[in-house]
Parts: sequence; C-alpha cells; structure tokens
Amino acid sequence: MDFETLQQNIRACRLCVDAGYAVEPPPVFSGNAESQVMIIGQAPGVTEMQNTRPFNYTSGTRLFNWLSGAGWDEAEYRAKHYMASVTRCYPGKHKSGRGDRVPTTEEQALCAPWRAAEWEHLPLKLIIPVGKLAIGLFFNAKKPLKQIIGDFKEIELNGRVVMVVPLPHPSGASTWHMQPDNQVLIEQAIGHITRIKTTYQL
Repeated sequence: MDFETLQQNIRACRLCVDAGYAVEPPPVFSGNAESQVMIIGQAPGVTEMQNTRPFNYTSGTRLFNWLSGAGWDEAEYRAKHYMASVTRCYPGKHKSGRGDRVPTTEEQALCAPWRAAEWEHLPLKLIIPVGKLAIGLFFNAKKPLKQIIGDFKEIELNGRVVMVVPLPHPSGASTWHMQPDNQVLIEQAIGHITRIKTTYQL
C-alpha cells in the first residue's frame, strides 16, 4: 500500500464508530510521506475535529510557542512534518463536562495499526509525544511527568534509530506546564529537540 492510499484509508476509518464508541469522525492528522518528525497528541479536540487540523486551537499556539525555541516556525513545521494522535477521532466531552474524554484502551487498540503503518512508511528521525497518553507509548506512564519531561530516549523503529523527546500537554485545562519548576523541564526538552533538529537538519 502506498502512502497516499494509507492516508485515504485512515480518513475513511470508522472502526470505533462501528464498534459503538461515541466518537465523532473524521480522523484528524496531517503530514506527508517525507516527514522526518512526528508529533503525537492524545486525541483531537472539538476545534481540531471541526477544522480537520491537529493542534488547531490554544493548545497548538502554546505547543508552537515551545517549538519556536527549537527554531520551528509553525507554518514550516506543518508543511514539512507529521502531526497525529494516539486516537484520530474526537472522543467527545468527559461525562463531568470538564475537558474531553480520554479514549479507552479498546479505542486506542483500534487506532494503533494506523500509527504502525505510518511508522513503516515515514523516514522518521524524531518523535515528540505530547501529553501522558502519547508519552505512555514510549515511557513508563506510571511515573510522574517530573521524572519524564526533560528526558529523551533512542529507540529502534522498523530498523531505524529514532529519537523520542516528550512534552507535556499544552492544553489550557492543564496547569502542569505553568509551574516554574516544570517550565525548566520543558526548556530542557526543547534543548534536546534543538540538538536533534540541528544534527539531522530537520
């Protein structure tokens, strides 16, 4: 399957809907077959679903404010690299009414083959998981963010060496990234991203 067909199949996916989960398609992601960097979030929010654009609203503004420290302009990043999430469809509001619902492990499993197929195609050098759900794909999610943010690791992915640098979720519903000690950890993470970006000319 070529990459264009893969993306068409992802856009047409209704696996979670057919399984009875209260998600709202369409799947949201962006990028091209030459992307060497992949940002992975948790799941699209309502504005991402409405605009079919990852990290579309205030969380995107904050995320790209961080990444500007590594020398990435938002328009440049979106044009060159990949953005997706652990699950690709809007999961709806949390039953409490505050924030969005966290996708279930079953929904995550239904979406996982699309990510694996993307990884087979993409010539990735760097993955940036954003938020605990995405971070849990690569790090021990039981650890507090203070022990993860500012760290990085090297993994082997389909025979290629890929660097992984986690960031906290930039959502306005979170206060973690607003605490001064945690901002120092975010700066450390951006330092790792800057070094990797420079090394591989990303």
